[in-house]
Amino acid sequence: MEELNRLRDNIDEIDSDILSLFMKRMELCKSVADYKKANNMPVFQGGREQQVIDRIKELTADKSLENGTAVLFTTIMDISKILQNRAILENKTDITYPVPDFENAERIGCQGITGANSETAARTVFGERDFIFHNSFEDVFRAVQSGELDYGVLPVINSTSGYINSTYDLMAKYKVCVVRKITIEINHCLAAKEDIALSDIKCVYSHPQALSQCETFLRTNGLKTSEYSNTATAAAKVLAEGGNIAAVCSVDCAERLGLKIIAKDIADCAVNRTQFIIIAKDMQVSPDSDAVSVMLTIQNTEGSLYRLLTQFYVNGMNLIRIESRPVKDGSFNVMFFLDFSGRLTDPGVTTLMQSLEKNSEVFRCIGTFKDE
Repeated sequence: MEELNRLRDNIDEIDSDILSLFMKRMELCKSVADYKKANNMPVFQGGREQQVIDRIKELTADKSLENGTAVLFTTIMDISKILQNRAILENKTDITYPVPDFENAERIGCQGITGANSETAARTVFGERDFIFHNSFEDVFRAVQSGELDYGVLPVINSTSGYINSTYDLMAKYKVCVVRKITIEINHCLAAKEDIALSDIKCVYSHPQALSQCETFLRTNGLKTSEYSNTATAAAKVLAEGGNIAAVCSVDCAERLGLKIIAKDIADCAVNRTQFIIIAKDMQVSPDSDAVSVMLTIQNTEGSLYRLLTQFYVNGMNLIRIESRPVKDGSFNVMFFLDFSGRLTDPGVTTLMQSLEKNSEVFRCIGTFKDE
């Protein structure tokens, strides 16, 4: 044990030396930042970075540690670039953004028909008013981008069945901005036009997400299912056709349409929530916004994802969520969607996003909101 303690003491001493040298290196980096700022030079200089890594590998006596030393010094240089960016952006004029005007908005759209969960989410933000319903999520995105709608309301993730992939795909396709997120409780029920026994139901219609969220109930009762575009439109189909068919929809939807509720609380999880996004044509920032959402692609090289995530840690920003979707260009590349803590107007966030943009093949800030 005495020998182990001695070895640990030696390691602690070396760690102190490493820390001291690291601090000296960072001080020199600040001087480099001052020079670049004075001479209007970019922080990132790829040629210089590769020279440093090649030199470090050559100096590594134990060749089995070459990759390890490359990672160590790459991380040190990434930290240096972050500090340089901060220094260069000091005293920059803050960008101001308009504040969302939910109270006076006149044209709010969502997918489906009255009784849809998107309408419930819209009422939570905008209150009781007439909403404009569209046939598809894409129609909502298209109408917001063109200016036909002031705001659009769309589901983005469910606590039981996960991400709504089509929303993410459309976010990459259309240049709109997330200005708020809202979470609502989803209370699925099984509804039919008339009171009928479960055993008499021939088919249950609903959106694939809703069917997935109620999979245990539907399977246990041997109910055949069929996917439909929306829970509310599925309920409307049941109302129009009647007979031995039913729909999985919200209790509110069933009551609004006058359907008979055959069974309540049929979701697999007792607590079933869906998060919705409010989108606008341009960036808007609420005073209470404390999270930022971006989308980006990175090079398919060793360590690229590691280096991406390191930037959030070094900047002291919590990565709230990360999702990936195929780029859909025939390759196997992916688009990353990241939500992280921070205010869009904070200098640290500005620094981070400039770094992300410079080190990404594709980059776009897609919104800011209060995280729930």
